[in-house]
Amino acid sequence: MTITADLAMVNLDSSDPVAHAAFWQRVLGGELTHSEPEYAMVTAGAVAVGFGLVEGYRPPSWPDENAGKRYHLDLYVDDLALAEKEFVAAGATKPDFQPGGERWVVLIDPVGQPFCICRRG
Repeated sequence: MTITADLAMVNLDSSDPVAHAAFWQRVLGGELTHSEPEYAMVTAGAVAVGFGLVEGYRPPSWPDENAGKRYHLDLYVDDLALAEKEFVAAGATKPDFQPGGERWVVLIDPVGQPFCICRRG
């Protein structure tokens, strides 16, 4: 392959883009760069994450071996326990099924998207 692409941003389906972006702005830091009922965006450093309204949005089940597979975000943090505590206080939930042991924690954002926090390094 001779042509490569640069990742411009990641867009996530959402039932509530404004609230979804507010949660991720708190988690990632950065800036809320766009906010409308149909679409919102957070920019943190070189990374932008958009949240688009999807009518009838249904979040993925965690875990659900029979559902279609989706992607999720992995985040590096310095202190796994502290990050978990703060992200849950911001609106995330922690499901019972945790396949990462001590290496990472699966959390669910306020609209149902799973994401992982991983110890940096």
